[in-house]
Amino acid sequence: MAYRFEVENIKCGGCAGTIQKRLLEDKRISQVKVDIDNGIVDIDAQEDASDEWRQLLLKLGYPEKGSAEGMAAAAAKAKSFVSCAIGRVDQAMHKDK
Repeated sequence: MAYRFEVENIKCGGCAGTIQKRLLEDKRISQVKVDIDNGIVDIDAQEDASDEWRQLLLKLGYPEKGSAEGMAAAAAKAKSFVSCAIGRVDQAMHKDK
């Protein structure tokens, strides 16, 4: 089944890499595609755990569009910067291999 999440704060390949890596740790998920330009995360999975994935995206700093306001939005943005940096480092490390 296919699931789509429209999220905030995706800025680069580092963000996309973190999202893909963390979501693919869930064995129910077979594929993750991230559209950086439009802030869309598409998931192919064997069963519906969309609430869990929504919470993971929020924890990583990528809340669904319109779901975070004020301080919550600022906190999500700060988390996304950390996720982005981790994703960039991870990509750089795997590029050399």
